[in-house]
Amino acid sequence: MSLIELKDLSKNYGHVRALDRLNLNLDGGRIVGLAGPNGSGKTTLLRILGAFDAAYSGEVRIDGHKPGLETRSIVSYLPDKTALSDWMTANQAIAIYKNFFADFDEGRAREMLDFFKLEGSQKLSQMSKGMREKVQIMLVMSRDAKIYLLDEPISGVDPASRKTILRGIISQASENSLVLLSTHLIQDIEPIVDEIVFLDYGRVVLHEQADKMRAERGQSLNEAFEEIFA
Repeated sequence: MSLIELKDLSKNYGHVRALDRLNLNLDGGRIVGLAGPNGSGKTTLLRILGAFDAAYSGEVRIDGHKPGLETRSIVSYLPDKTALSDWMTANQAIAIYKNFFADFDEGRAREMLDFFKLEGSQKLSQMSKGMREKVQIMLVMSRDAKIYLLDEPISGVDPASRKTILRGIISQASENSLVLLSTHLIQDIEPIVDEIVFLDYGRVVLHEQADKMRAERGQSLNEAFEEIFA
């Protein structure tokens, strides 16, 4: 059984179809890149997998269960928009996560805080966008989850911060966990992903192992993306 199993998953926003009979199986023990043009359905898919949107048709199974309270205990989700308040410090955010999530590892969070060179007493309102992204990654990756859903974790930050954030993600992902990372910055994630999924108009147009695709196509993931979506 795959950690994530999707069969004919569809989702509409009024007359707009965000996901269109999408089929996809993903196993643990790998980092998977989720890419596609704006409006391809990436955020909608992650919200459904994170059990934040139940208004869909088709079948969705997370470790054998429908998305809900049970699956939230094994899924750590980073949304595209932060739920943290500007008045919080990193220390306060850690305390909130520790109280809310039974699998939250404060020691791991402190290690990541040091790795990202962040001050626990600094308010989020005093941080740059890159620093705030690092705080959110620190919180999400400090849970002992089976699945990590990361929606655009490196969007809008400078190249150096992107590399640091990706190193932080790699360092905390366990051997058997699944990291599903949504982004349009294919070049940045290419060195770390084991598989790539391209979405277009709510459907999977490519799902392949990264090394196999490079070997068989003779292209980088970014070159394949540009060829498919040009």
